[in-house]
Amino acid sequence: MKIKIICPRWPEGSIWRHFIFRFPYLSLTTLAALTPEDVEVTIEDENVQEINYQDQPDLVAVSIITPLANRGYAIADQFRKLSIPVVMGGVHATWMAEEAGQHADAVVLGEAEKVWPRVIADFRKGSYQRIYREESRPDLQNLPVPRRDLLKKRVYFFTNTMQISRGCPFQCDFCSVTAFFGHTCRLRPLKEVRKEVELLLKEKNFIFFMDDNIIANPAYARDLFSLLKEYRIKWLSHASVNIAENDDLLKKAGESGCYGLFIGFESLSQKTLQDHHKTTNRVDRYREFVKKIHDQGIGIEGSFIFGSDEEDPSVFQQVVDFCEETKIDAAVFAILTPYPGTRIYEQYTREERIISRNWDLYDMNHVVFRPKRMTIEQLQEGHDLANQRFYSYPSMLKRFWPLRRSHQVFLPSNWGMRRAWKFLAKSTLRG
Repeated sequence: MKIKIICPRWPEGSIWRHFIFRFPYLSLTTLAALTPEDVEVTIEDENVQEINYQDQPDLVAVSIITPLANRGYAIADQFRKLSIPVVMGGVHATWMAEEAGQHADAVVLGEAEKVWPRVIADFRKGSYQRIYREESRPDLQNLPVPRRDLLKKRVYFFTNTMQISRGCPFQCDFCSVTAFFGHTCRLRPLKEVRKEVELLLKEKNFIFFMDDNIIANPAYARDLFSLLKEYRIKWLSHASVNIAENDDLLKKAGESGCYGLFIGFESLSQKTLQDHHKTTNRVDRYREFVKKIHDQGIGIEGSFIFGSDEEDPSVFQQVVDFCEETKIDAAVFAILTPYPGTRIYEQYTREERIISRNWDLYDMNHVVFRPKRMTIEQLQEGHDLANQRFYSYPSMLKRFWPLRRSHQVFLPSNWGMRRAWKFLAKSTLRG
């Protein structure tokens, strides 16, 4: 039996289509690792290679997040025209199963560990189900090592990505990932984490932990950082800003080789954070926290969301000013996006505020809903100008002086984002 696992490309008008520092999706390599050894499996990531429609696999698996859904459907339709069955999964397929089912022979809802072997067995017998759902969440013990060997060579910035936990204790109403993995943090045994770390260090001394919040369980995080300190390693991950409230944990992160954290500040308004149920963030301590994190040699990629109901057009300059004054190393300025499966999607649907369900636009860089205190045009233009200003040379010079150890990571990413934004600004793709 031959199985092809596919990730669709980002839409042409998305900034992420043109950001050159790519890394592979763990969903692809993990699914390949879950495939029985007697099955021939290949991976094709359309962001770095063309899809081969001529090699006639027995089954195609397409994994989709919302902004990749339309392209994923087109790929699935093409294979089905060739009489090749398609199974579809991922975050978007989970929340929009009926829609995804119009383009696939079967749809997998939720995480794949328990379901995927059953899917393959059923397709081998020729008697598959239309919907596969596992009600219980998989335990993270004895996970197979992702099949990184199947990735196309020399096309990614790096391939050393791994995951040590799933789920997040927070309940932000705009977050589809937490809704997918749950609000309880599940953890991998540190003994197994050590084995995979040692395997990755044979390739490069750099690892990106793809966890939603690497400090969700502080006791586990402390033990993890002690483990990582044993190796000469540089690592990045996601963490909540309250890591700065725990001096010992923050120090251990820096000593263990943490060079950067993606941190969800989201807003400079405490009221907006409360409205989104992001109650752990303390806006009045943001500047203090940024300094404490920087003092440990850890860079910050800050996430800020534009378009919440309390915000007016003054928010764009306020946020960029804050990022420059505190020397935030990199930033994702995102437009609030009502992803299927989130509470914000349900709210905006009830209020009839969603203006487009063209999934290509759900990349956090296009306005797909009607904001309250600014026009659609003001939100789009303010977002675009904020990104262009932040990734301008004067802003980069202000933020990157004096130099810190983490800048070896964030200077290239700033250049890559500047390059991508300049390309979009010069093209007609933003329309």
